[in-house]
Amino acid sequence: MELAQDDSWRMESVLSKYENQITIFTDYLEEFPDTDELVWILGKQHLLKTEKSKLLSDISARLWFTYRRKFSPIGGTGPSSDAGWGCMLRCGQMMLAQALICRHLGRDWNWEKQKEQPKEYQRILQCFLDRKDCCYSIHQMAQMGVGEGKSIGEWFGPNTVAQVLKKLALFDEWNSLAVYVSMDNTVVIEDIKKMCCILPLSADIATENPSGSPNASNHSKGTSACCPAWKPLLLIVPLRLGINQINPVYVDAFKECFKMPQSLGALGGKPNNAYYFIGFLGDELIFLDPHTTQTFVDTEENGTVDDQTFHCLQPPQRMNILNLDPSVALGFFCKEEKDFDSWCSLVQKEILKENLRMFELVQKHPSHWPPFVPPAKPEVTTTGAEFIDSTEQLEEFELEEDFEILNV
Repeated sequence: MELAQDDSWRMESVLSKYENQITIFTDYLEEFPDTDELVWILGKQHLLKTEKSKLLSDISARLWFTYRRKFSPIGGTGPSSDAGWGCMLRCGQMMLAQALICRHLGRDWNWEKQKEQPKEYQRILQCFLDRKDCCYSIHQMAQMGVGEGKSIGEWFGPNTVAQVLKKLALFDEWNSLAVYVSMDNTVVIEDIKKMCCILPLSADIATENPSGSPNASNHSKGTSACCPAWKPLLLIVPLRLGINQINPVYVDAFKECFKMPQSLGALGGKPNNAYYFIGFLGDELIFLDPHTTQTFVDTEENGTVDDQTFHCLQPPQRMNILNLDPSVALGFFCKEEKDFDSWCSLVQKEILKENLRMFELVQKHPSHWPPFVPPAKPEVTTTGAEFIDSTEQLEEFELEEDFEILNV
């Protein structure tokens, strides 16, 4: 009898770990306090005392991606739910979705329940449905992760998700994003300008002539004259802000990033849980939590998606910034070149002023690094996931698998 009860308890424990609704910890606070402090959400400030409803509306407008179940098996024979392993992938989806919202609708766009939304909004949402033919679906992300050394069903860290998004974006012609993932805590201005500046054919030919081409310094400092078109930039900066816990010296700089108009928040969390951080109040980070398991939602007969489960209408959760695991990835979106130039100025002013810098921003490509080659779509008519071998060649998927500790 005792053995049966023990097995029952163990099963309930497993189910609660992976299939339960929102995970609740004592250090996660929900109700906002009565304070005169400012709340920062993705580059916008709200006065909590007088703008609480506006604040909550701003938060609920963010696309919220959670665990799902009952979607078609990944790879044909893999899992049909990402509960227990897909939380960081969902956070990556949320950050990318915010970039697409800013790209097509603008940061000031707001969502209202059961209100007809722009066609661009529906198209953005359809990019993330749990189907293998959607460009940023859990299927595409999990299978592209195989190329990063992650088996389907294995937990991702922030850097792995960044690399996967970088690859998948190459196949997304509609959004046409340039995705830059920094290396060694260093953002290189010259490389980003090279990747985002779309030169006309005549300019490309001219740059092949050494006598007529500007040097790298001039190109990176003043590209407005030779950069007639700018590819919208998703900039992801993976960081390690400590050994076992976040170093308090980085706290102020980390918070400054949420104040920047280009902010897409941060990916991170705690060793067993990934969250999408969208802002802060004092020393508490505000986040969207993917640890709710919902049923798969597909397009309806009229081609639209019922979006009611893609927005979190509950008060957002918060956690003390010092409880954050030191492995994080910051996100920024620069729709135009002037947005990137403005971001560089803000980093120089607010981030690089610290004695112990959170990351570096340099003008020229470091000479000891391999040459920078902008990523390009392979010359084949296929999707990224089809480069991945059958899931039969992968390690067996096990739902009860332990999480890996966040690391870059």
